[in-house]
Amino acid sequence: MATQQRVQRVREAIKQETSDIIQQMKDPRIGFVTVTDAEVSRDLRHVKIFVSVLGDEESKKASLEGLERATGYIRTEIGQRIRLRHTPEIIFRWDESLERGARISRILRDLKEEDADIKAEDGASAVEVPPSSEGEDA
Repeated sequence: MATQQRVQRVREAIKQETSDIIQQMKDPRIGFVTVTDAEVSRDLRHVKIFVSVLGDEESKKASLEGLERATGYIRTEIGQRIRLRHTPEIIFRWDESLERGARISRILRDLKEEDADIKAEDGASAVEVPPSSEGEDA
């Protein structure tokens, strides 16, 4: 078993090299793919590579299919670039965290705009109330 520190170093190296390999690939199915994370098993035999794809559902499916078809090539390239006793098996997974984060940001921005609109409406329709004369003797 590899130490936790070694697993982290291998994880970062695989993430970096996979990103570089995908950028150099000429497959037309693979669109704008970003490698967001990688999970390496403790024995360094398996790696899950999380990717995010810019585009609609059809382009995402095509990109994932292209990546799955190129898994052997990507694994070979990683084996040549990173010195490991065994090149890990690769599994590609969607990373929806970027989409989820963008959706949350959009919701927060919409709420802020609605709040500003409500405050503007309240300010325009508010009637000035004169200060009360409490404490003054008549």
